[in-house]
Amino acid sequence: MTEPQGVPGQSAPSQNAPGPSVPGGEWVRLGDDDHPSYLQVPEGCQAGRCPLVVVSHPRLQGAERMIKSASVSVLTRALLRANFVVLLSGDGGTNTWGSPEALRRVAVTQREATGKFRWNGRTYALGISMGGLLSLRSALPGSPYPVGGVALLDSWVNLRSAWHSAASRRREIGAAYGKDAQATAPGPHLDPLALSQRSAPTPLFVVYSPDDKVVPARSNAELLRAHAEQEVSRFVRLSGPHLGGNRFSSDLAAQLVAFYRRLEDRAVFRQTQEFPGLPSAGTASAPGSAEQ
Repeated sequence: MTEPQGVPGQSAPSQNAPGPSVPGGEWVRLGDDDHPSYLQVPEGCQAGRCPLVVVSHPRLQGAERMIKSASVSVLTRALLRANFVVLLSGDGGTNTWGSPEALRRVAVTQREATGKFRWNGRTYALGISMGGLLSLRSALPGSPYPVGGVALLDSWVNLRSAWHSAASRRREIGAAYGKDAQATAPGPHLDPLALSQRSAPTPLFVVYSPDDKVVPARSNAELLRAHAEQEVSRFVRLSGPHLGGNRFSSDLAAQLVAFYRRLEDRAVFRQTQEFPGLPSAGTASAPGSAEQ
């Protein structure tokens, strides 16, 4: 079974020396010309330091289609209201399946993005469907940029499972991974699920449905439970098909924001414990609650 052609609701530098600010309230194009990314900086982040959330897209899509998606906008608006800077990532292409080259390209864009606002030094990830592979990989050892927590929405995280699920996906993964995926699936050293099983627990917010016929929860989301950092992770079980409307509700958006806020609060607390004399680099105060 192939993935939906579009997301629901959509038509077919240094922490101490921030770069020039981009205007708040609008999407600014970054990255390469073929598969651009888009950054939006909340007004509140023009004065205070803020974290970055990198959003990786589903199969057959890109950052421009996420901008046009009314469904995805429910999530991004909630993040922006809570003073999280949002980078809708081009991921190096429409069907990159979390490949090393895609991760390298996102790292370049992440570095460009953090030079455009007063960054507090922390980056988080949000992966939608295929984008889960890149998002999870970015938080594991060997990533070219540090990621402090990952949210996954009906996401692939098991590359081997994706390889064996359909001939069309196998061809795309083979093209994305090149010599690392010719006749067989990419090895465990390239599979985010296998890497997570050998790494320290990761802060995760995992949304999944047992009704999902595109990304099987049993071989993806449910296998992450043992590798999630228990103190802060959340697993949200919903009903309905792949990328159904309840994944993009205001309630789910509030839970997503609360997950990232927990990580921000913990990071600030740890910083003040380790360096009690230094001012904290927390998230700029939001003008209103994102849960409303």
